[in-house]
Amino acid sequence: MTLTRTLRVGTRASLLARTQTQWVIDELATLVPDACVETVLVSTEGDRSTAPLAQIGGTGVFVSALREALLAGEIDVAVHSYKDLPTAPAAGLALAAVPTREDPRDALCARDGLSLLDLPRGARLGTGSPRRAAQLRALDLGLELVPIRGNVDTRLAKVGTELDGVVLAMAGLRRLGRAGAVTEALDPIQVLPAPAQGALAIECRAGDSATLTLLAGLDDPASRAAVAAERALLAGLEAGCSAPVGALAEVTEGDSGRWEIFLRGSVTAIDGTDAVRLSVSGELDTAEDLGRRLAAELLDLGANTMMGSSS
Repeated sequence: MTLTRTLRVGTRASLLARTQTQWVIDELATLVPDACVETVLVSTEGDRSTAPLAQIGGTGVFVSALREALLAGEIDVAVHSYKDLPTAPAAGLALAAVPTREDPRDALCARDGLSLLDLPRGARLGTGSPRRAAQLRALDLGLELVPIRGNVDTRLAKVGTELDGVVLAMAGLRRLGRAGAVTEALDPIQVLPAPAQGALAIECRAGDSATLTLLAGLDDPASRAAVAAERALLAGLEAGCSAPVGALAEVTEGDSGRWEIFLRGSVTAIDGTDAVRLSVSGELDTAEDLGRRLAAELLDLGANTMMGSSS
């Protein structure tokens, strides 16, 4: 197709956000080689504050300003880390594409090449995620969990000085070319990732048919379905992005030749003393139903008592 206007793509100003957005722009260039694309930096509340996310509003603090710019016509496309989006739909906007997902796992970056089990008791491990902290406490490794915020390089710089290690999203490290800092990719059996971790969400105005058509070329149906299941679980729990909820959906070809989805979900008490974890599977077109079903089963096991003030 031909793009007859400059496409304004909005992004947060962080290095990771700009890197993700540039990847989207590069992919668009393969679809429309003569496209004229402009990057627009948008400052969000989450970028301006150094307070813990739960204190400044949790869900939506990294996306509200981008969505407002879209609705106001200041940008035509917004690129988000999907896990930052509230689960409720945004009036007037459309999820135009979910590109192929990056590695969704959490990653340990520790001093001296240490793995999680190699860290000595009392080791200081940095994370800004209540979910990660809760699951790490549940492993009962005797670690001191230190709350941190800041960009990837700021966090990595603390390793070996202030901290023995940090836990970050593998996807962000890979996108930034920092995968060499990873000393262990954490097995989801130990630490289940955040719903939609590693996925991008590309939004545009619901009535912008030309942009919707263009962005559809970036959509990966398997990634979209997996993330839909995980976010349906999150919505069913009525939990925000800072709640101690883990979820991971995997899409595989079943024995019948049909594509199936396998969804795992967990809720962990903030202090790590209790947790519930279940799984469910079904056909690909039932992704959201599977998420809602698993949420109900987790709630039946007492998940609501573990989410505390982070929900």
